[in-house]
Amino acid sequence: GILAAIAIPNYQEYITRSKRSEGTALLSQAAAMQERFFAQNNSYVISNDDLGKLALPKAPVNNTVPSENRYYALTVSSVAADGGYTLTATQSIGDADCGNLTLNAIGVKGRTGAGKTIEQCWK
Repeated sequence: GILAAIAIPNYQEYITRSKRSEGTALLSQAAAMQERFFAQNNSYVISNDDLGKLALPKAPVNNTVPSENRYYALTVSSVAADGGYTLTATQSIGDADCGNLTLNAIGVKGRTGAGKTIEQCWK
């Protein structure tokens, strides 16, 4: 019983962390495609209607780009002082500690949850 009380929460955290890596990978890949798009067009994609222009591996569905296993859905916007765009990976895995993950054009990483630090959410 004591072993299960320790092992089960650790295993659940391991599974959540592995799923979270899919969100960070999606954001990193989209950021690279944003920079490629900028180099070719001198502008960033800042509308979800234009996500298809980034040529990501998965095609947009309902103005979002799903991650490989659909644990996250990518959207894009632009807010003040973000360097040109802000990417958001909205999670569907029940990760309250980190919540949704964000990455902007100047490389600032973020999260909407409060249970873990940004560094913990992005490792």
